[in-house]
Amino acid sequence: RATMKSLRFISAEALVSNAELARKSLSSVAHNLFPLLFKASYLLEQGEVIHDLVENWPFVDFNVGKLLGTTVDCQEDLSHRTCSVCLESCLTGLRDYVLNHSSPYMKKLKVVDLTGIKDVEVQVCECKKTMGRWARTQLLSKLCLELLVYLQQRQCYPGIFGISIDVRIDLFVTEQNYELVTQALLKKCYCPLKICCVAFRTDNLALQKFFYIIKLVDPSLLRKLEVVHNVRLEMEHLEMLFSSIHFPLLMSLTLPARTFNVRRFTSTDEQMLTNIGEKMGEMTQLTELSMSFSILTGRIQKLLSPLKTPLKMLDVSNCSLNHADMTYLANSFHANHLEALDLSGHNIPDLYPSIFFKLLSHSSSVLRILTLEDCNIQDTHVNMLIVSLSPCQKLEEFRFLGNPLTSQALKHLFMFLCELPMLKNVEFPVPKDCYPIGITYPIDDASLCRFDHQKYESVAEELNLILLQANREDVKTSTPLFGSYDAAVQETKNELGAYLIKSFKETLEKFTSSLNETS
Repeated sequence: RATMKSLRFISAEALVSNAELARKSLSSVAHNLFPLLFKASYLLEQGEVIHDLVENWPFVDFNVGKLLGTTVDCQEDLSHRTCSVCLESCLTGLRDYVLNHSSPYMKKLKVVDLTGIKDVEVQVCECKKTMGRWARTQLLSKLCLELLVYLQQRQCYPGIFGISIDVRIDLFVTEQNYELVTQALLKKCYCPLKICCVAFRTDNLALQKFFYIIKLVDPSLLRKLEVVHNVRLEMEHLEMLFSSIHFPLLMSLTLPARTFNVRRFTSTDEQMLTNIGEKMGEMTQLTELSMSFSILTGRIQKLLSPLKTPLKMLDVSNCSLNHADMTYLANSFHANHLEALDLSGHNIPDLYPSIFFKLLSHSSSVLRILTLEDCNIQDTHVNMLIVSLSPCQKLEEFRFLGNPLTSQALKHLFMFLCELPMLKNVEFPVPKDCYPIGITYPIDDASLCRFDHQKYESVAEELNLILLQANREDVKTSTPLFGSYDAAVQETKNELGAYLIKSFKETLEKFTSSLNETS
């Protein structure tokens, strides 16, 4: 797809396309052209030129997201290109900026911001090799430690010890890179490159290690905390975390599955839940909360009412919410501010249709993303769904996988979806009539792929034709059978897979051992 480029940008592309010439010419290039040359080099994947540009960066800040975003000279946004060649060149260039013997008076760089890089499913860079968030965490930590070793072993120019550059990054830590990242954070004060963690994600990590590293990242600067999947953080651990550490700037919190389970609550647990709610109330910046696959029946109000700032994003998928929970949500001050809402795994049509309608009507002026997967929405409920969605004129994404809807009902729904002016992305289920008769919902993983693929393709074509006839080819449609793409999970799937196999093996051994003891 052609994008608008200025004559300046086309000239910059021509220069950097000859890497040898561009590198020789840098010393005579005006400083105000460096951002232009950087984006042109990134677009053409000229790693050596990128390295030299960063090594000689003439400004106080180096913000990758802004440099690669839409600019006057080139409208194409490259911030979603996590090209391995380009990003590695950026980071090694940064290391060499510190080691470069040019006059310390020439070195102005104080802040590097890597947080604007977006990890997406489809990469359009030619090398097709990505450097995801985990790999960026790994490489930056490695370079910081290498830099320290170099400073200890070599005779360095005096000015190097006066260099202090804050590197803002979204860290992603698992068991596999834990030791490396921990060492880099522990020695941060001695390194010219200072890792400044803005967002922290952890998966597949022992609780003890999580509690240790979270203190090292400087929680006072943290804006986003994601504790996911294979971190066994339960409610008592969460209370301990919030009691011992303050997160004054935290805007987004994601908790792992089964953090809460009200079915086994005691009076002590009730008090613990109250304490957690109060601690979250002290986080005045908190606007995004995800706590899927916890059992929170009847406790949503206790957890959310202490919050002083309205939530903009709420994920309570598969949380076993009851009528009282939904009533609280619909009537709370959060409802008028919700931009993203996930209610997956709740039987909305049967349990609380009118309350759901009220909740959507309250959030309709701002709601952009709605997820209703596995909600038992059937053909008879489509008209109710259309009425509920009608006020949501700002809706951009609608996901409703796993609902027992026939192809006829989907066509009816798509006729309506064409009318939502801001809609960009729709994830719809495989039609019920593509599966064998008698299929039960929710469909188990083993049966998920056992449908008439030819019939599905035919229905998908018809649905896209409905959009096309309404001049809505801007709307992307898909049926990701196993859920939406998650860049972080995709990047660490080998490690997570190995962990799951190990856990399964250990469970099997314990079971066999207990059987042997009883026999």
